[in-house]
Amino acid sequence: MIRPPLTPDLIAAGRRLGAALRTARGDRSQAEVALAAGISPETLRKIEAGRVPTPAFGTIVNLSEVLGVPLADLADTWLTAVPVNS
Repeated sequence: MIRPPLTPDLIAAGRRLGAALRTARGDRSQAEVALAAGISPETLRKIEAGRVPTPAFGTIVNLSEVLGVPLADLADTWLTAVPVNS
């Protein structure tokens, strides 16, 4: 299956999500949070940098739990300004 290219809106959504996760992580290290969420520190680094604009749902659920951020809040952050038919 070929994945369609990401739109500018999806790239912006990924950057917003990454910034929200980075803020929620606060003073905790990427390694600490990543390992608690069951992902690699490199994956978390890429998500926070916006280089993975559409991370797996399970990854975001786990990060939500570890960071204590309601999943709905992360969804709202990602959805801001994303057209309905993206």
